[in-house]
This record gives sequence, structure tokens and C-alpha cells, in this order.
Amino acid sequence: MKKWLLIISILPQFLLSQHSIRGNFSPAEEFTYAFLYKNTPSGADYIDRAKLKADGSFTIEMAPEATSGIYKIVYATPPEDNNFNFFYDGKEDVVLNFDLEMGLSFISSNDNILWDRYLSDISNINGQISEFYASENTKEQVIKSIFKNLDETQRSYEETAKNSQVLAFIKSNRTYIPTEYEDINTYSKNLKNHYFDHIDFNNELLQSSEFLTERVLAFIYAMPATANAYKSAVDEVVLAIGDNSNVQMNLLEAIWASMLNSEQDIVANYISDTYLLELAKQNNNELLIEVLEEYKNTAIGNKAVDFEFTYLDNDKPNETSLYELDKSDKYLLIFWSSTCSHCLEELPKVKSIMDEHPEITVIAYALEDSVRNWNKTITNYPDFLNTYDLGKWESPVVKSYAVQATPSFFILDKDKNILAKPEHFDDLKAFLEN
Repeated sequence: MKKWLLIISILPQFLLSQHSIRGNFSPAEEFTYAFLYKNTPSGADYIDRAKLKADGSFTIEMAPEATSGIYKIVYATPPEDNNFNFFYDGKEDVVLNFDLEMGLSFISSNDNILWDRYLSDISNINGQISEFYASENTKEQVIKSIFKNLDETQRSYEETAKNSQVLAFIKSNRTYIPTEYEDINTYSKNLKNHYFDHIDFNNELLQSSEFLTERVLAFIYAMPATANAYKSAVDEVVLAIGDNSNVQMNLLEAIWASMLNSEQDIVANYISDTYLLELAKQNNNELLIEVLEEYKNTAIGNKAVDFEFTYLDNDKPNETSLYELDKSDKYLLIFWSSTCSHCLEELPKVKSIMDEHPEITVIAYALEDSVRNWNKTITNYPDFLNTYDLGKWESPVVKSYAVQATPSFFILDKDKNILAKPEHFDDLKAFLEN
């Protein structure tokens, strides 16, 4: 009897079906491993990995207790740039193909195939709408028919996706659909005003994907490419998200990073100062706080961090600070080292171009282990304000300026506001020439 009870107790474990993630990568020689993660609103949890066979195929067996959700495969480094997301419902295998040129496609998996078909169909209809307005077509019945098709297609997919993970995405992707004819200006205005009507920012599946980030970035970059327009769009995004501070923080961090990449420093400053830094503090995100404060110290348009230093003036030590300097209308602050070969190559070039710009004072801040090499090297640059810091990379000044490599350049105005941060000498030269 006990034997049968044992069998009955473990039987449900065997009744749980086990599924797999299978696929083919091409060209096969470009890949080695497929790393599987499960996405969460706050990050991603490592699940398993598979080494690819010579033909580019791989299989990852999912544990019977693996839950449904958004999963991610990382196929190269850096991982943030070389990955793709997909749905796993715990009920069926996911079979896919990934090609470096053609992208991702699914052979098996109802959720993923449905989502791909939905995006394709909606994209085609939106293309028809764009074509209608671009052609200045005046036949109202034509656009009304297209809008009707869009509405029916959206409703059909929402019905098909019932009881699936994809439903949240399809419903949140619903756009404004007119019931009557609208001219291009009216339609564009309504698209913007109703952009967030159906997006569920509190849905954890959406939070675990790239969907929300992509949607808010699409909204912001659809605005005129001006700082004021972008800032206004950011305000609208925050209002649409509501009171969920974690979602606000995660999405604003993505927008902030995107603005940095787009060299929209004014907008990045606005996001940090108005929203993001305070949200990071509320959520005890120490890493984000550190990153934002480092950025704030070195952002173009912000005032540079003050520091005290000593330099030789007519062979006499002169103690001063950055803010006390009143020698020029512009300053070039260089972080360098006498043991840095790249610095020793670039500093003579800097000296040469500075000879053409006497209106600029150079502050050469050296990161040193000792002063022996420094003393020898600075004799070549008598017109620079030469100083050194034996704290090197641990120096508070170096950390305040978020210096990651030498040489690093900062161009300041008379009031020590940061005008530019050239990455290389060629960038410095281009700035000065312009």
C-alpha cells in the first residue's frame, strides 16, 4: 500500500510536460553559445545555456516548473546589444531561426507567431494610412475604409489572443482609430493626444519586455527635434505612467540614456534634475544615483566641479582653485599622466594648437604615482598650469569628473561652465576650429 501511495504522490511530477527552446543561428560560424534568461521588471535571471552545433542549431530543455513569461536569448557580447526577446507559455516548445541579416522568425510557438503576424498586419495598414495622406488623396471613403479595416483587424487579434500572454501587448499597442474622416492635421493631433490611452504601464509582462521603452521612445522622437519639444514629451510620458515610481524610474533611465546617445545633453539634464535623480533616491538605487551624480558633474552646460590645486608661477608655488582662476575667457582642463604613452603623444599636439589660441588657459591635471617623471615632462609645457595628484584614480577630483581614461579633455568658459568634452585630440581641434 505504501508503495502505491509513493507512486501516486510523485505521479504529478511526471505528468508535468517538459518543453524546450530550439533554434538555428546563421551564419553558424558567427555564434558559439545561446544564453537563456527570464526577464523580470527589474532585470533578467539566468536560466541555462547551450553550445551551438556546427550547423548553428541548439536546444535548451526547459525545467517542468519553468513559468510562462518573457525570455531572452543572448548570443554575443556586449549582451545588451546582442539579444532578442520571445514569449514562453510553458505549454509548448519554442522553435526559432535567427539570422544576422534577416533577423528573428518563429517556426513553432503560437504566442510568438501571433505577435509577429499582428505586427506585420498592423504595419501594413498603417502604411496604407501614411500613403493616403502623403498622396493628398481627397476621397474620404478610401481613408474611412482603411480605418475600418484597422479597427476590425485590431479587434480580431484581441479576440484571438484571449487567454494568452500576447493579449496585453496587442491591447497596449492599439492606436487611435477615427470613426469618421479626419484631415492629416486633425488625425496627427489625435494620434498624439491618445497615444497612451491603451498602454498598461502596470502590467508586469510589459515591464519585463522592451515594449514600454520602445513605445515611449517612439513617442518622444516623433516630436520636433528640439530640446523644448523633447522635454514636453518627457513630461507627458511621466503623466501617462502615473504613480508607479519603479516604472517611472526604469523608463526615464532608458530615455535619459537615449538622450545622451543622441547628444541631447539639455534634455538629459532636465530628466535627471526634474525626475530621475529623486526617483533613484526614493527607490534606493545606489548605482543609478552614482551614475547620475557623475553625469551631473560633467554634463555639458553644467558648472564644472571646483577643486583646489597648486601650480608653479615663475618658479613659485601658487595655491588656488578652479573657481578662483580669472586668467582667460576659456580654459582647457586636461587629465593626463606622465606614464601614459597616449598622453605623451597627444600633449605635444595640444601644445601646438594652444599656441594658436592664447585666449585659452590650459590646466594640466596629472594623475601620478610619483613626481619624478612629471617634473621632467612638464618642462615641455611651461605655459600650462601644471599640477599633479598622487591619488591617481582614487582621487576625489578624478572621481568627480568621472575620468575613465587619460587624456580626458574638458573645455570651460570664463565662469567654468562646461562647453565641450572632446574625446580625442581630433575632437578638440575640430571644436576649436569651429
